Amino acid sequence: MLKIPPFEEIYGRPPRWIVAAPGRVNVIGEHTDYNDGFVLPMAIERYAVMAADISSFMPPRIIISDAHRGDTAQIDLSRPVVKADPRWSNYIRGVVAGFQNLGLTVPAMDISLVSTVPLGGGLSSSAALEVCTATLLEAAIGTKLDPVEKALLCQQAEHKFAGVPCGIMDQFISVMGQKNHLLLLDCRSRQTTLVPMDDPSVALLVINTNVKHELSGGEYAERRTQCETAAKILGIPSLRDATPEALERARRKMDLITFRRAHHVISENERTLQAVEEIRNSNWPVVGQHMYRSHYSLRDDFEVSCKELDAVVDICQSIGIEGGVYGCRMTGAGFGGSCVALVKAEAGDKSSKRIAAAYRLATAGAETKKTIEATIFSSRPASGATVIQG
Repeated sequence: MLKIPPFEEIYGRPPRWIVAAPGRVNVIGEHTDYNDGFVLPMAIERYAVMAADISSFMPPRIIISDAHRGDTAQIDLSRPVVKADPRWSNYIRGVVAGFQNLGLTVPAMDISLVSTVPLGGGLSSSAALEVCTATLLEAAIGTKLDPVEKALLCQQAEHKFAGVPCGIMDQFISVMGQKNHLLLLDCRSRQTTLVPMDDPSVALLVINTNVKHELSGGEYAERRTQCETAAKILGIPSLRDATPEALERARRKMDLITFRRAHHVISENERTLQAVEEIRNSNWPVVGQHMYRSHYSLRDDFEVSCKELDAVVDICQSIGIEGGVYGCRMTGAGFGGSCVALVKAEAGDKSSKRIAAAYRLATAGAETKKTIEATIFSSRPASGATVIQG
């Protein structure tokens, strides 16, 4: 779903450039990225899109009109870019600052922005916005960054300007995604391998629970620390270097929670690499089983699921292969957000309706009878960032 922003309607002239960058769903490999492990994301057919033209405004600045939020932000280019309100603009400011730090002169521009990547659904709307901004600046400046450099610049924008210590997966797939391919990313070496997924008999459903639980704080950082503690006990740089046998030998040296966190990461790396081989062989029932096992590990060992995510996975399992669903798991950091389900393409619409109806019932309040509606869409592996015009 690629929606063109209303640039001419806002600024009274046609845009010179139109660029787009996708969100992502992670098929398998969760909470492995900051442990130097493996992840298997795909770009989805939902995009952040910017239409833009050079501006003669003085002093030079970038004006961004966000059609989705109905909000406008301005970035002063006459001085080094810093964090400022509105908060959503910091994803853009961070990228602009990154280009300035490379010694590149960012021109004054008028920008119209629209995004079809759901906000707060764990589908990387922030990375899509960052990579979209970087792609626009490349076009406007007339330069082309190395893809890895571009992804890392966008990651640093999120770290420094949005205050989110994300891994590298989201920006890498938004930059490097290719149609009909997943992307196996080695988060240690940053090596990427395209994994063909062009079998027309299958598709992926993204099921947004439309729930994001407010946490007491620090859960993400806490799990990173627990993983680092486990690696230290094992005497290795990161859990990427651990084996199941080594973890078992060190079990008595760890408390139960640290052991379980490590167990998830080690087993998830194995599942991810095994899933890649089965995808190459189009062995979809086995891929689906890896997805279920991934979810149960995230639920039980890593404890980042929630009742709504669990409900979606249970519903998919009850529908089963006979009903068109091979497998399902939560995707993203957890505590809400989205699930991803591998389904038979011919049964996609029917499966979506069954999942939506069952989720409505599963989330009905005992007293209020209030239900939660899931937002579900199907996606094939999409292309990464692209220049549409200009």
